[in-house]
Amino acid sequence: MDLLIPNSGLLFWMTLVFLIVAFIVIKFGFPTIINMVNERKEYIDESLRKAHAANEKLSNIQKEGESVMQQAREQQALLLKEATATRDAIVGKAQEKAHEESARIIAEAKSEIAVEKQNAFNDIRGQVAELSVKVAEKILRDQLSNDEKQMELIGKLLDNVSSPVSNDK
Repeated sequence: MDLLIPNSGLLFWMTLVFLIVAFIVIKFGFPTIINMVNERKEYIDESLRKAHAANEKLSNIQKEGESVMQQAREQQALLLKEATATRDAIVGKAQEKAHEESARIIAEAKSEIAVEKQNAFNDIRGQVAELSVKVAEKILRDQLSNDEKQMELIGKLLDNVSSPVSNDK
């Protein structure tokens, strides 16, 4: 039964050792453990604060990104409108210049045609006059080949010359 009931000396020394160990653990062990737990708690709290701040920053960055994207879309639409307007203006100017150029070319062609037409008429007149002279020369040679025909022609010419003068008076 000694094993179940300790004797008083053993109980005293066991209690004394327990108190010394408890005192050492309470004096030196618990503060270290509590400091470690507190440091761990502070580290976890700081990590949670940083995570929360990072989430807020991420949320703000996402909002800023969306607003920047919206501004970029608006600027893109504005640039497209400006480019379309510029293109339309350039096309309009090009068409206007093309019309002016075609009108100028047509006017030049018409004046060139008129000059060429006048030159052709002058050329034809010259050729007709030359042919007329040649034909008249041949006819006159035929008619003036003998004396009788010469006298007859001179008489006709004198009649023609004298009759218009008498008609004018």
